[in-house]
Amino acid sequence: MSPERYARLKQTLDNRQLDLTVVMENVHKPHNFAAIVRSCEAVGVAQAHAMVREGHMSKHVHTSAGSSKWVKVDSYNNIDEPFDKLRGQGYQLLTAHLDDNAVDFREIDYTQPTAIVMGSELHGISDHAAKIADQSIVIPMMGLTESLNVSVATALILFEAQRQRQAAGMYGKSQIDPETYANTLFEWCYPVIAKHCREKGRPYPKLDEDGYLPAKALG
Repeated sequence: MSPERYARLKQTLDNRQLDLTVVMENVHKPHNFAAIVRSCEAVGVAQAHAMVREGHMSKHVHTSAGSSKWVKVDSYNNIDEPFDKLRGQGYQLLTAHLDDNAVDFREIDYTQPTAIVMGSELHGISDHAAKIADQSIVIPMMGLTESLNVSVATALILFEAQRQRQAAGMYGKSQIDPETYANTLFEWCYPVIAKHCREKGRPYPKLDEDGYLPAKALG
């Protein structure tokens, strides 16, 4: 662990947006799942949510292992579970879905707590999810293509959210409580030692200002 790497990890944590997330409803293809998680990480999403068929989640997590190291992905058996959880936390639930009430995705205020809901590659958002969401959004198409790949569409929406949040000064100020921040930072810096501490029921050693372990922790 170098001081430069430590500073980069701290900056990444400072940019995490705890009230911006993505919900994937039956995104079946592992490469799309992985690409969505990568986009989440790129804009500072700390946690994503996935409703997938039984047996698919392990394959998705394996494929997205590089990005899921930095973004926690919770799994659910039905779409009502993440919807109820997020709505209870004050999120607006936006489904990428074309219906009579859909608006251009750029018209949304993403500085509010927001969950972007993306559907399966073939069928899109389920009728049930669209019905119980707060708003449907669309990406306008100017050519003959009717829709974008689900991972590409997710990236476009997420980066619009990032644009708005950056303009509002929402990056660079940690939204994470100090204890969680310190624990997450240690796990990112020293994953093997962190695992050993958890197995032994020991607290993580406190890092110095450059991210180095205290000498007694190495002894």
